[in-house]
Amino acid sequence: MSQASSINVPGYEQVVRYEDPANDLIAFIAIHDTVLGPALGGCRMFPYTDEEKALEDVLRLSRGMTYKSAMAELPYGGGKSVIIGDPRKHKTEGLLTAFGDIVDSLNGSYITAEDVGTSAADMETIRRRTRHVAGLPDKGGDPSPATAWVVFHGIRAAVRHSLGRDSLESVTIAIQGVGNVGGHLADVLSLAGARLIVTDINESVAHEDGARTFARVVAPDDIFDAKADIFAPCAMGAVLNDDTIPRLSAKIVAGSANNQLAEDRHADALMERGILYAPDYVLNASGIINIYYETPIYDHQAAFAHIAGIYYNLVDLFQRADSDGISPHLMADHMAEERIEAARRGIPLTDKIAAVG
Repeated sequence: MSQASSINVPGYEQVVRYEDPANDLIAFIAIHDTVLGPALGGCRMFPYTDEEKALEDVLRLSRGMTYKSAMAELPYGGGKSVIIGDPRKHKTEGLLTAFGDIVDSLNGSYITAEDVGTSAADMETIRRRTRHVAGLPDKGGDPSPATAWVVFHGIRAAVRHSLGRDSLESVTIAIQGVGNVGGHLADVLSLAGARLIVTDINESVAHEDGARTFARVVAPDDIFDAKADIFAPCAMGAVLNDDTIPRLSAKIVAGSANNQLAEDRHADALMERGILYAPDYVLNASGIINIYYETPIYDHQAAFAHIAGIYYNLVDLFQRADSDGISPHLMADHMAEERIEAARRGIPLTDKIAAVG
């Protein structure tokens, strides 16, 4: 039986710590905002060094989901969950079903899905105890190809805005992390004619990807110094900071990782260096878009058309940011807040879904 402890965090609707000693489970669930709809956000399992770090992560991620859904024009709010533990060592069926019971106890105010350290198969296990779960194998399944697809179109929009061209032929792109998403992205970019530089903390994965996509493989820390037109962070967050930003030669940063900026001020640091930043929560919204099209029967064509339409969202965002003289990161926040406030006043989201030819 899990024990729940509420945590009062200003600006969040509900934050709860859960512990189930029988299943070695310690988890946090944060519901940031449900103005647009029920809070949707993945379950991350990670060996945090302490609970403070886990709480900090779930708060940042849940807030990001609110803005992500708003920018993707979806009827979802923002939420997230984290489980403390190494998924390779500590993940068990008992832990997952206990977590399912916790999600079910929230009566639909939070919908969980896969994230770092969890999988579509794990969501199937969690579904035994709750219907408030998405990203299932018999629905949209693994969101990695969809995420890679939206990052690809985000890179296209950034190249059009910053480099004044539509083709990615011979554009050099440095990809940090070639796991599920980064690997799919490398495949798509390679087919588009881009020149790739890749790295991964798993050296064998990096060399496998390099051989498949004709990419140059570098050590993880060397990726920041790579001579590239575009830097694509597709690993963990906080990689854009005081140390790494001065090392970038790229004119564009566009990748799938969550919370790429160590602090909000680093968006301005990128802008000061003339680097165009494609806000991460706009580029990695494909997972929730995919989930939206899961019910009642997964509509792959409609989902990928919606995802591709983010290209136009970004073109508009970059133009508005330039016009107002602010960073794209800040403009994305403004646009998301406009949509949330409109929903608060009862104005429905406009349908801007468009397929890219």
